[in-house]
Amino acid sequence: MKKLLLLVFLCTGLSLVAQTDDEKQLKAIYNTALLDARGYDWLEYLSNQIGGRLSGSLNAEMAVKYTKKQLDSLGLDKVWLQPVMVPKWVRGIPEVAYIETAPGKTTNVPVCALGGSVPTPAGGVKAQVVEVKGIDELKKLGREKIEGKIVFYNRPMQADLISTFEAYGGCVDQRYAGAMEAAEFGAVGTIVRSMNLRLDDYPHAGSMSYGDLPAAQRIPAAAISTNGAELLSGMLALNPDIRFYFKQTCRQFEDVKSYNVIGEITGSEHPDEVMVVGGHLDSWDLGDGAHDDGAGCVQSMEVLRLLKKTGYTPRHTIRVVLFMNEENGLRGGNKYAEEAKAKNEKHLFALESDAGGFTPRGFTFECNDGDFARIESWKPLFEPYLIHLFEKGYSGADIRPLAGDDIILAGLMPDSQRYFDHHHAANDTFEHVNKRELQLGAATMAALVYLVDKYM
Repeated sequence: MKKLLLLVFLCTGLSLVAQTDDEKQLKAIYNTALLDARGYDWLEYLSNQIGGRLSGSLNAEMAVKYTKKQLDSLGLDKVWLQPVMVPKWVRGIPEVAYIETAPGKTTNVPVCALGGSVPTPAGGVKAQVVEVKGIDELKKLGREKIEGKIVFYNRPMQADLISTFEAYGGCVDQRYAGAMEAAEFGAVGTIVRSMNLRLDDYPHAGSMSYGDLPAAQRIPAAAISTNGAELLSGMLALNPDIRFYFKQTCRQFEDVKSYNVIGEITGSEHPDEVMVVGGHLDSWDLGDGAHDDGAGCVQSMEVLRLLKKTGYTPRHTIRVVLFMNEENGLRGGNKYAEEAKAKNEKHLFALESDAGGFTPRGFTFECNDGDFARIESWKPLFEPYLIHLFEKGYSGADIRPLAGDDIILAGLMPDSQRYFDHHHAANDTFEHVNKRELQLGAATMAALVYLVDKYM
């Protein structure tokens, strides 16, 4: 009996030592992130010295060079650029739009061309407006009521959903496929309510697609601010015969070469087994892409710096990937997965930060039940840092091409209530990112990477 008690005591003691080591490592990670921050400074440069980084642009090229230089300065085992061909779409001169209630009587409203849209004719487009709440309503109206008119998609994000990403997912189809669907019924253009939960004067960009629609049938598509959408809807209710005018000069060019920016710490025990942490380096062009996704990029860079700074030696190779072209093509994520497969690389884990630089709440995971149970057992280690969300769900667009039976995919989930106030809009700027929140997110990511590396 005494031997049994001694064995239990020894096992318990070893467990407590291991737990204490993990607590110490997490504490070191969080302390370093908050007291010796680098990510916030990197983000300031990306945002204020470079600015919006749309794929194929000069700014995107500058961002590639800058982030590679910063990774080189961290003393990683390897840093390199991975070439990838990306689309080059240019907005052109600022868009113009107005509501015409009578000849010569107009009210200007804020709009922006959607990414990938064709331009309007040189003189713009002016036509009567048909308001719909979504694609299903459009189809019910049919060609007779749509032909020759501008379709106004005005389904708002559902405000009573606590998950703002769920609200976004519930209406983003009208932005992505709205022009393609409206063109089939003879519309001459589309205006889409911005994906934004608050009322303001910022139109929100985002990608759209024409599918297989022939070039001759493609119609211009723009987003209108939420205040503009409310005004247009109210005016239509009073007078269905009002007209809408908009002009945009956007243009699609041939694909150009860009790069994913990659750096790694080679694993001490399993160098051929790779763990990835990343965000997307490109952004829309209206703001400077501070939340979407400059924050995710610098947090991912910070993960490797924090592990090195705290003296941790990874068992597996830990790789940061700054993906190019998430916003309007996913070319970077697809290219990375394609090359990983061609090289027969074994990826164990991938973590993406692409939900803004707000206060971290936890993670979502795509993995099997056994791996998820083990990850959930680490929740007490995160509780001192107010990280409570561990649930199965979507991970991230750039790492999704790596999906397979043996890999754990994860996404950092910050508090999302303010995210869509800035998403794809001109107010996605550096001053809206809080340094402490940003660094807490980086530390939370580094803590998870440490635990996965040690125990999985």
